[in-house]
Amino acid sequence: MLTRRSLIAAGLAAPFPGFAAGERLRIGITDWNLKLTAKPDSVPLAAKLGFDGIQVSFGQKLIDGHLPADDPATIAAYLKLSAENKLPIDGTCVDMLHVNALKNDKLAVRWVSDSIRLTAALRTQVLLLPFFGKNALKTEDERNYVGDALRELAPGAEKAGVVLGLEDENSAEENVRIMDRSRSPNVLVYYDVGNSTNIGGYDVVKEIRWLGKARICQIHLKDKPLYLGDGKIQFAEVLQAIRDIGFTGFANLETDFRPGFLDEDMRRNLQYVRSL
Repeated sequence: MLTRRSLIAAGLAAPFPGFAAGERLRIGITDWNLKLTAKPDSVPLAAKLGFDGIQVSFGQKLIDGHLPADDPATIAAYLKLSAENKLPIDGTCVDMLHVNALKNDKLAVRWVSDSIRLTAALRTQVLLLPFFGKNALKTEDERNYVGDALRELAPGAEKAGVVLGLEDENSAEENVRIMDRSRSPNVLVYYDVGNSTNIGGYDVVKEIRWLGKARICQIHLKDKPLYLGDGKIQFAEVLQAIRDIGFTGFANLETDFRPGFLDEDMRRNLQYVRSL
């Protein structure tokens, strides 16, 4: 049986956006940090602020038992606004994993499966799977359970051309073990420099270099302070590591803003990252 490592060695594990040589890193924004979770209006706002893309979430407040974004009219609105504003939807997030944990709740499998379908309908490829708080992967048994669940979900993701990105409190090595257990090239790391620094306490520059571009599907840039560069994370070193491994996909800002200063604060963080 082909293992994930053999797929990577054969060059089969990197057919996704972001691995083309000679392109610049693209900076997007998350819709939830624009306070527009699962709302198509996030697309023109992100374009107005000057971002290169928007990461959209599928929401937590179910409508008739379905994800809020699981509606043909909503999907059509996203696609229309994306085309009109010339702004790609660079990825998605299955928010319901904050409610139903993939490590122990069978309902979580449904939300991931539905989100794979919706991600493909939005003509994008990276689907973030979050594991935080009470739903964090604290033990080896929990990580193994998730790896096995992803092994069952992966064929659907592969058929749809969707990458399942692990965003959690775990080390790079622990995430790679989950990836290996899934036995799928479509399970990768969604690397969040803020979480890895401020929750995990990991050396993010070292982890990014160790993972390499073939194991990272997308990146979140944030730190505890309001403005990037004011906290402990050395973003110049982080961005140098990202550049050195050849990653040129999307790094989405997951930064907040002062009440009434959304435009000013988002643009400040965007300009800071681009200056580096």
